[in-house]
Amino acid sequence: MAAATIRSELHFILNGRDVALSDVAPDQTLLDWLRLSRLLKGTKEGCAEGDCGACTVLVGRLTPEGGLVYEGVNACIRFLGSLDGCHVVTVEHLAASDGRLHPVQQAMVDYHGSQCGFCTPGFVMSLYALWMQSPNPTDQEIETALQGNLCRCTGYEPILRAARAISSYGGTEKDPLLAERQAMITRLKALADGARVEIGEGKKRFVVPANLDDFAAVLEAEPAATVVAGSTDVGLWVTKHMRDITPVVFIAGLQEMKAITVKDDVIALGAGVTYTEAIATLSRHIPALGPLITRIGGQQVRNMGTIGGNVANGSPIGDTPPALIALGASVTLRKGAERRTIPLEDFFIAYGKQDRQPGEFVESLKVPVPPAAEKFAVYKVTKRRDEDITATLGAFRLALAADGTVAAITIAYGGMAATPKRAFAVEKALLGQSWTEATVEAAMAKYAEDYTPLTDMRATAEYRALVARNLLLRFYVETTTSAQPAQVSRYEAA
Repeated sequence: MAAATIRSELHFILNGRDVALSDVAPDQTLLDWLRLSRLLKGTKEGCAEGDCGACTVLVGRLTPEGGLVYEGVNACIRFLGSLDGCHVVTVEHLAASDGRLHPVQQAMVDYHGSQCGFCTPGFVMSLYALWMQSPNPTDQEIETALQGNLCRCTGYEPILRAARAISSYGGTEKDPLLAERQAMITRLKALADGARVEIGEGKKRFVVPANLDDFAAVLEAEPAATVVAGSTDVGLWVTKHMRDITPVVFIAGLQEMKAITVKDDVIALGAGVTYTEAIATLSRHIPALGPLITRIGGQQVRNMGTIGGNVANGSPIGDTPPALIALGASVTLRKGAERRTIPLEDFFIAYGKQDRQPGEFVESLKVPVPPAAEKFAVYKVTKRRDEDITATLGAFRLALAADGTVAAITIAYGGMAATPKRAFAVEKALLGQSWTEATVEAAMAKYAEDYTPLTDMRATAEYRALVARNLLLRFYVETTTSAQPAQVSRYEAA
């Protein structure tokens, strides 16, 4: 394959203007650039970790089908270098040229959805993204869209009332993004020149690969580079830990890594597929994964974060690896032109260490769909329900024989060890036994052989050990009675 053309400028569109930048630091955030370089102060910094939503902006990107999708993202942890070929929209772009407020803004005013106003631009942008996708959203859709936005003084009910009323103001024919959609698609296609972007020199530089093969070549030549997909974790390395992440390779725009296919009851996911992109397919074929994904961060985080990144990161409290391990998922790793596929559970070796060679990256995942007769469940335990880091997460897959004995069982946990880890001793105690409460309670004693959890700010070791045992009991109850899963939200209860 011919070497990619190299471009030394970053090209994107900000509101209505073309932007070309040649002086960009690899760790420069979109938020800092908007506020300090463009003096667009409507976008606020609250938490600098993608938690409060005050920095929410929209990023529009072309889809493989040639369309254009806008999603809310956290500008505080989104790096400027990841925006090549995108359309960035801030709250300043919403108002009409004659000064009239956008329907989203007007609804927030009329329904008293703002007091101090610090969080308001972020709420407006999240509601704007929702309104474009669903002009008459349900209460559940509204609350899901606002999971990543926090308000300290207004209270959420006035904001919910405003959200319900947006479409009553009309305005779709004059909405800037809807009115300019075709023209914007044309402009973004013109930016897609197929070039590799390289900015900076020596170690203080970043690369945006032209395509997947180019990415493999770049990383093979520079194996120590930091690969950034959604930046939902790496962003915090910079804003909270002040880590040097250079040189950087930004891969969020690689369409080849966003493929989703289903064949022979196996779901294949490119490593660049975001939680938002994956949720429809995963929840349709494996229903338990839907509620799990909606509890991963807020909507902005799910729009940015990737399942492949969640795996490659190797965090012991990553939300998807335990579920994928229980499902028997495999991971395909690539270095240059060479590929190898291993069971996902073998990928995690020790804390901070994965079975990944220098220059090798996670290219894709394959997730088997459980047979209809099997039972599968995932339980995430946190201090607060939404947008919180896992304390303990358990995933269970069970196949029963005709006589009611356990024919096969896989149990995997996050937050219980240095890596996502199976409960082999517990599985062994259950295999071949009758699936009864007595058997389950006897097997619960085996957790001490599988895990020695730690105490940290999220939970004590004793709490984690108790919760892990009780999650197995919960799984037993839910697979042997007509009881619905324990109530965790009014929508799931309904």
